[in-house]
Amino acid sequence: MPAMPLSSQSPQRKQDSELLLKGAVCALIGVIVLLAPYVARSPDVREIMGQAYLAGWFALVLGCAFLARYGLIRWRGRRR
Repeated sequence: MPAMPLSSQSPQRKQDSELLLKGAVCALIGVIVLLAPYVARSPDVREIMGQAYLAGWFALVLGCAFLARYGLIRWRGRRR
């Protein structure tokens, strides 16, 4: 199936694609923030990123919620 440009997609399909993108980006940011203290070489960066763990968990949970919502929409669409 050839990829269609975003402008020619239906509004609902475009919203679904945006939901998938938001979920993936949020989850990725959350994972990066949570893993950064273990990978960073600078003690200052480790300390700063270690203090941001709450924001990392929030981003990860929010991203997973977006991805779950996207999966639910796709699952409901296939059942019809």
